[in-house]
Amino acid sequence: MAKNDISCDCDVLHQEAVDRARAVMPTEERFFELADFFKVIGDSTRSKILWALDNGEMCVCDIAVLLGMSKSAVSHQLRVLRDSDLVRYRREGKVVFYSLADDHVKEIFEMAVAHLDE
Repeated sequence: MAKNDISCDCDVLHQEAVDRARAVMPTEERFFELADFFKVIGDSTRSKILWALDNGEMCVCDIAVLLGMSKSAVSHQLRVLRDSDLVRYRREGKVVFYSLADDHVKEIFEMAVAHLDE
């Protein structure tokens, strides 16, 4: 058997396994939402921003300097992350500080990085 030839050659339907998976299968709409979530974090620039914010809140100028990008480009990416509820912001005078939206975002991001380190 070739290394890339991984398939099921059985004629038996494991109905219990199918039923178990079907019982907890999310809706089609939920899978589209999940795919969109991964598209958002799948962009390397947005991943860099999440990485930076994982270490604490930062303003647009700080992120722009860190990543060697324009403030406009960073703002655009932050808007995408904000629209996806991955980051939040707070205003302090004229300065806007960004941070990860919640602990779930932090955990997902850190788990993905830990998975890559395995």
